[in-house]
Amino acid sequence: MRKICASLVLLACLSACGQSWNDPYPAADAGKNILYTAFTERPKHLDPAQSYSEDELVFTGQIYEPPLQYHYLKRPYVLEPATVEQVPVPRYFDAAGRELAADAPAERIAESVYELKLQAGVRFQPHPAFVQTPDGRPLYLGKNAAEGRQTLADFAQTASREVTADDYIYQIKRLAHPRLHSPIFGMMADKIVGLKELGASLAQAAKKAPAGEWLDLDQYPLSGVEKVDQRTWRIRIKGKYPQFLYWLAMPFFAPVPREAERFYAQPGMAEKNLTLDWWPVGSGPYMLSENDPNRRMVLSRNPNFHAQHYPCDGEAADRAAGLLADCGKALPFIEQAVFTREKEAIPYWNKFLQGYYDASGISSDSFDQAVRVNVGGDVALSDEMQARGIRLLTTVKASIFYMGFNMLDPVVGGLSERSTRIRQAISIAIDQEEYISIFANGRGIAAQGALPPGIFGYENGEAGINRVVYDWIDGKPKRKALEAAKKLLAEAGYPNGRDARTGEPLVVYLDSTGGSGGDKSYLDWLTRQLAGIDIQLVVRGTDYNRFQDKLRKGNVQLYSLGWNADYPDPENFFFLLDGNEGKVAHGGENASNYANPEFDRLFLRMKNMDNTPERLAIVRQMNHILQHDAPWVFGLHPKSYTLTHRWLKNRKPSEVGNNILKYQRIDAVDRMAARQAWNAPVVWPFVVGLVLLLSALLPALLAYRRRERRAGLT
Repeated sequence: MRKICASLVLLACLSACGQSWNDPYPAADAGKNILYTAFTERPKHLDPAQSYSEDELVFTGQIYEPPLQYHYLKRPYVLEPATVEQVPVPRYFDAAGRELAADAPAERIAESVYELKLQAGVRFQPHPAFVQTPDGRPLYLGKNAAEGRQTLADFAQTASREVTADDYIYQIKRLAHPRLHSPIFGMMADKIVGLKELGASLAQAAKKAPAGEWLDLDQYPLSGVEKVDQRTWRIRIKGKYPQFLYWLAMPFFAPVPREAERFYAQPGMAEKNLTLDWWPVGSGPYMLSENDPNRRMVLSRNPNFHAQHYPCDGEAADRAAGLLADCGKALPFIEQAVFTREKEAIPYWNKFLQGYYDASGISSDSFDQAVRVNVGGDVALSDEMQARGIRLLTTVKASIFYMGFNMLDPVVGGLSERSTRIRQAISIAIDQEEYISIFANGRGIAAQGALPPGIFGYENGEAGINRVVYDWIDGKPKRKALEAAKKLLAEAGYPNGRDARTGEPLVVYLDSTGGSGGDKSYLDWLTRQLAGIDIQLVVRGTDYNRFQDKLRKGNVQLYSLGWNADYPDPENFFFLLDGNEGKVAHGGENASNYANPEFDRLFLRMKNMDNTPERLAIVRQMNHILQHDAPWVFGLHPKSYTLTHRWLKNRKPSEVGNNILKYQRIDAVDRMAARQAWNAPVVWPFVVGLVLLLSALLPALLAYRRRERRAGLT
């Protein structure tokens, strides 16, 4: 009995100290400077020539370093140097090669030249590809290099070297590699001088070479990119294209060493996932040290990362939010970031509440537990979240979801007053505010045009409202009544939703790829919205590939799509409605096939301008044209909601910057204390149960011992 009681006391003591029983991480990592988070979709590509999706940028943005980056705190977004000495200022030349003034008209500019100079001391992460023999040859190069090895850790030695201009040039050439299928090759081939021709040369070389054989891109010239010296290179762009600077902040233009590509091209490497697409090689603050995309991925600090420091300026509210407390300190702060695959929302959420993830989004299942929305639509944390010191970070995403009209359609298309009034009426009838409330948990704002907040030319308040759809009343936009939409339909020749000449009802067709229960609820709601103005909606369900084919051929009437900004410039949204981008006529991104000569003229002028008052005036004109013509039902700009624990410092949402991990900091002591407090095991039911069990067994035990003593006496 004494031993049992001692065990109970020991159990109680153990429950009050040490690592929590349900901690999913190794005990050796407790209290370390590690960020813990989760990912839901496994990244498909980690090669900077191929990777483009958001779930991939979570990793590639920390590993690779393009020449430029976005200032972490400033809004609107501002470009600044990442690895180069300064943001390049283009020089302009005419068709005869004569240099032009900085303010030369765009139509006179034949080429823009960007000269970039690399900072000293930028080095690649440690990697076996850089290891050399005493006579200067690559150590791990030969037909048997992959034999007996499964991961990079199986290569005993690693080395590094300084990044040079050649590494940036090599990566630009990789965009044209026919086996990589870079998603931006087509666009960049139209911009970078000689890139299209390089693509043709590499395609011919790839046909002749055995499958999988390494193509040494240094043997293939690229006329539009010139090495000036070891740390300087020039890029020639056709015409004037100021948005090129934004591309220089993407991993597509980060340096890739030829040694790494040659190393991975050896026989047997690809079969073991020893590829650049699986084990990237960069100069950024972190390197991929563990890659099991079905379970866990780990970023570890790059010991060779060059000197960078936390910013000392930002927006007005940043100081009060504690975002300037680390001004001037060396980056990065976090030693390691552990990403665990979570396929279900509930386990992800529960682990966040237990403190095992440092940040989390908010799924629909957990929205009411995390957030409360008052009558005025303002959002605040629930009492439970506030009690835990959890913070809510919100931002409107640089995105738009919209319903498009096919402007080639005989009923809803064209720029006639009749069809324009139909589109305007439908735009009024579809209550975006109601949609956001019902289907998005309030996470969005109704779009007034094609541009989201944070993009040059977006205007808040009365100046920016869509006056076709809204009135400005009591200091805020108010959607016009359905009577206004019905009046527009009557003016279009459809009083009460029927053709005034034939009496036939007005029927519109929406092509949809949806099939889940949530999609059905939305489509039922949308049908009721249009029924409110006596329009009959017919939904035509189809699979995604068939839907894309119908868009290409113009065989749709209404469709729904969305767009995320590649970079924060109005050109990146307005081009979706440029007549020269028509899907049917030109195979472009203008799925509505909208073509307004005045809009196209203004777009051509606006897209190459710097952000000046003159450009803003042109953007306003373009917005008004779109609001009147209504080629889209301007839907919503989604809001991003992120919850962070109090120990995660310096977290600020960014919609275009992707290298944000290096700025964040962890208070590991606070986190460990909270985990122990929130996950203390509940021992008393076990203790009570054990005591009750002993109480039931004790009489039998005592009786047994008495019998044993009596037996011993006899």
